[in-house]
Amino acid sequence: MTHVILDGTLIASDHVAGLRENGNDLWFSQKHKAFGGNVQFPAAPDGIPRWVSDAEPGSAPDITAGIGILVPIRRPKGQSEQAMHADTRTTSNLIRGIRALGERAAAELKQRWRALRRVTISPSRTGDIARAALTLDTIWK
Repeated sequence: MTHVILDGTLIASDHVAGLRENGNDLWFSQKHKAFGGNVQFPAAPDGIPRWVSDAEPGSAPDITAGIGILVPIRRPKGQSEQAMHADTRTTSNLIRGIRALGERAAAELKQRWRALRRVTISPSRTGDIARAALTLDTIWK
């Protein structure tokens, strides 16, 4: 493979006790306003997920999953998209298109396997459930 697409998703769960150093709840995602485990889905260039990570607490951001991840460049605040250099705009659009395949891979697994929509056991076991769903999904296809 020339590259892989890394994307993460929060799999909702019941509230579990646990605090971070700053006093915030460990398993609560501020981004999603929900409790759960954050799992990463590396996908092949065609968008098919190949592996699922162990669950990180919902408070962990996706970007901590790896180094060398390409993300689109944000345009400076108050400027139009046309103000960005054409090469920068093109690169960002290409990266967005590739990342959309990773988003689709995670969404497809969550929609096909109801067990991934809400986990009622410890969110730390979410990675195991997602790996089982990925195995079943591979067999099903």
